[in-house]
Amino acid sequence: MYLTYYNGEWAEGNTPLFGAMDHSVWLGSSVFDGARALRGHLPDLRPHLQRVIDSAEKLGLTCPLSVDRMETLVREGVAKFPLDAELYIRPLVFASEGFLIPVPEKAGFALTLFDAPLPPFAGFSACLSDLHRPQPTMAPTDAKASALYANTARALRDARARGFDNAIMLDLAGNVAEFASSNLFLVTGDGAVVTPALNGTFLAGITRARVMALLKEAGVTVEERTVKPEELDTAREIFSTGNYGKVTPCVRYNARELPAGPVAKQARDLYMAYTETT
Repeated sequence: MYLTYYNGEWAEGNTPLFGAMDHSVWLGSSVFDGARALRGHLPDLRPHLQRVIDSAEKLGLTCPLSVDRMETLVREGVAKFPLDAELYIRPLVFASEGFLIPVPEKAGFALTLFDAPLPPFAGFSACLSDLHRPQPTMAPTDAKASALYANTARALRDARARGFDNAIMLDLAGNVAEFASSNLFLVTGDGAVVTPALNGTFLAGITRARVMALLKEAGVTVEERTVKPEELDTAREIFSTGNYGKVTPCVRYNARELPAGPVAKQARDLYMAYTETT
């Protein structure tokens, strides 16, 4: 089920939003964010809503709704689904007018909620991509911009053609950035839990930050540092964090089989327990 709030009304189905001359359609000026409703719980909702406002500003757009107004609409929309629903929540801001440069105050807004069951803890496979994350001087890497996902889609298409579910992408310096569609953690051979340090080529995920905080509260040290791709070849565990799957183990990297290991499980369990408090 798809449910979208647009122009003051809720509607079911794939609600039409754009015209052929809208700036966002032909010049890619749209941003979005993803949050979750898990059986009525809304983990880190407000940071996700704030980020869509911030992302819009970085693309020269003005989000027409405040965080408070968006939160009210999210809760209104969630109440239209069954109590046990697992939903994806997607606020979208898009430019309608402008030639090359969008008109900031002419940005539209749509909020879509849809059924998206949380993936099981079964894991996924990944390979190393030949594509790279762009530098901040090349693309709006500090925003959750729809235009960035063309490169994500290319990496995923290539990975799936090679028999994998996902891809690990490097930055232009040749260091590990993240998975094509989520942030990355690994457990080194000596047991250290590591995630790539933020360097402007990928977003600081809200779920990433929450998982790091939860692990630290549980007494686990998490290092943020440069990660070389060869470290993936000897890692005890590799797992992802992101809004869609929250914490998901990578159980095959290139030709290596990996366990859905204890650190990933602990991170998942901690996150799900945190969700119950929201």
